[in-house]
Amino acid sequence: MKKPNIKITVTKEDTGYSANTLVNGNFIATEAETFEELKANILEAVNLAFEDKGFVYTIEEIGFEYDLESFFDFYKVINAKALSERIGMNQSLLAQYIKGIKKPSATQTKRILKGVQQIGRELSEVHFLL
Repeated sequence: MKKPNIKITVTKEDTGYSANTLVNGNFIATEAETFEELKANILEAVNLAFEDKGFVYTIEEIGFEYDLESFFDFYKVINAKALSERIGMNQSLLAQYIKGIKKPSATQTKRILKGVQQIGRELSEVHFLL
């Protein structure tokens, strides 16, 4: 059996974060108060689930899918105000999405994701003078 790809869904909760996935009939779930603790718990849960197969995962081999609230919590380096200007979205509305006050439509979520991915592409092409 080939080592399966793992994609974990991370969600912001009232008291921290939860993470879950379903891989080859194995439901894997965990929770934590901080993102660092969550990553450690995810790694432990995934490796425990595949221990009988002899698979050992590193955190780099696990993909993450976030809700907006957890994403912006984990990646504080992304300025929501600047992102809202960049994608042409009302700053107050984006803030409400990020805080979980309002739920964005699929179209709005794609719009936010496209802006974040564009920033990522631009950053990956940056070179500094040495």
